Amino acid sequence: MDQPLPVPPAQVRRIVYLGSPELAVAPLEALVAAGFDVPLVISRPDRRRGRGAALLPSPVKAAAQRLGLPTGDDVNAAGELGADLAVVVAYGRLLKPDLLARLPFVNLHFSLLPRWRGAAPVERALLAGDAVTGVCVMAVEEGLDTGGVYRRAETPIDAGDTLETLRTRLVAMGTDLLLDCLRLGFGPAAPQQGEPVYAAKIDPAELRLDFTRPAVQVLRTVALGRAWTTLRGKRLLVHRAEAARSAPAALGPGELALDGEAVLVGTGEGVLTLLELQPEGRARQGVAAWRNGARPQPGELLGP
Repeated sequence: MDQPLPVPPAQVRRIVYLGSPELAVAPLEALVAAGFDVPLVISRPDRRRGRGAALLPSPVKAAAQRLGLPTGDDVNAAGELGADLAVVVAYGRLLKPDLLARLPFVNLHFSLLPRWRGAAPVERALLAGDAVTGVCVMAVEEGLDTGGVYRRAETPIDAGDTLETLRTRLVAMGTDLLLDCLRLGFGPAAPQQGEPVYAAKIDPAELRLDFTRPAVQVLRTVALGRAWTTLRGKRLLVHRAEAARSAPAALGPGELALDGEAVLVGTGEGVLTLLELQPEGRARQGVAAWRNGARPQPGELLGP
C-alpha cells in the first residue's frame, strides 16, 4: 500500500473539508472560526426525506451554506483547488489512491485506533461496554481507517453516558485535537499498535431490546437511542431507563411490575426502572404519562 502524502511542514491555511452527519458540523465551524480558508466542502448528495419527499442537504452541507462556503458532492474536486490539506470527518466513503496521491488527507476518527475502525465506532464502544474510548487525528490511506496516528486523546465512558453525550464530548475533544495539530504541526504519524476491531454500522434489529440479557447490556442498547420493544403487539420506544434500586419480587425477562409510581421490567439478570417511553404513533413521554395512558398490568410482558 502506498504511503499517504505527508502534511506540509509549513503552516496549513487552505483546507478542503469532507463530512456529512451532524457530528461533523462542529469541526467545520471551528476551522472557519479559526481563520482557515475552506475553498470547498464536500458532502453526500442531497436526499429525499419527510412526507413531502423534499430534497434536503446533509447537516454538513447545510452548515457550509450558512457559513457561505462552496459545496459539492464530487470528491475528485478536492484535488483540483491547490489546497494544502483535506480534513475528513465522518465522510463515509473510502478515497481512491489517485486522489490520495494529489493531496494530503487527515481524518478525525472517534475511537482509539485500531479499536473500532469503521462506520460506528462510538456506538460499538458503548455496546461493548468499553471503559475508555477517545479520538484520533490520523493519516488517510486507501484502507479502512488503517493510517498512522498523529495525535490521540482518551476519555472514560461513564455509566450514565448515552450516544448523544459521548458523541458530544468526543466531537469537542476531537475538534480541539485537530486545531492543535494545525497550529503546532502534525509531525510524523505513528503506526497503529494492537489488534484491529471493526465497527460495523448498527443494524435496526440490534436496537430491539432483548430482556433475556443482563440489565447492564439492555441499558447499553437503550443508550444508543431509538431502542425498542413491543407491548400488546405495538412498538414501544424506550428512551431512558436505569437499574432499579429495589424490586418487590423476582421478575422474569420482560415482565412488568408496578412499585409505587415506578414501572419495573425484569431482565436475564437484574431489574430496570423505565423512565421515558414513546408508544407507537405518540410523542415521547415520561413514565407517569405513559402509565396513565397505557395502564400496564403487573405480569404483562414486553417483547415477544
